[in-house]
Amino acid sequence: MKTFLALYMGSDTPMDPSSLSDETKTKGMAAWGQWMADHAAAVVDSGGPLGKTKKTGSDGVSDIRNKVAGYVIVRAESHEAAAAMFENHPHFAIFPGDSVEIMEKLPVPGQG
Repeated sequence: MKTFLALYMGSDTPMDPSSLSDETKTKGMAAWGQWMADHAAAVVDSGGPLGKTKKTGSDGVSDIRNKVAGYVIVRAESHEAAAAMFENHPHFAIFPGDSVEIMEKLPVPGQG
């Protein structure tokens, strides 16, 4: 089994969560909970939503914005199998998220 980081990507323009109807929130959270239950054996870290971003570089610390809205860590036999877990995910099928990006966690060079 391989380990994958899945990033829930938001839209280019920030969304105000209060703009969602109570019905959408209820339906979306129920579907998200069902997705988590259906994939419980594969979920390594349930992750969650992410807040504002700070960037630290050679020029210091600054506030930036990116599209990463949350994350989850899963295990799967292949990259394709991990990606297939997120087809029709409520993040974008019900909520106004853009997509889910899935990448394999690779071994650290020089460490077994």
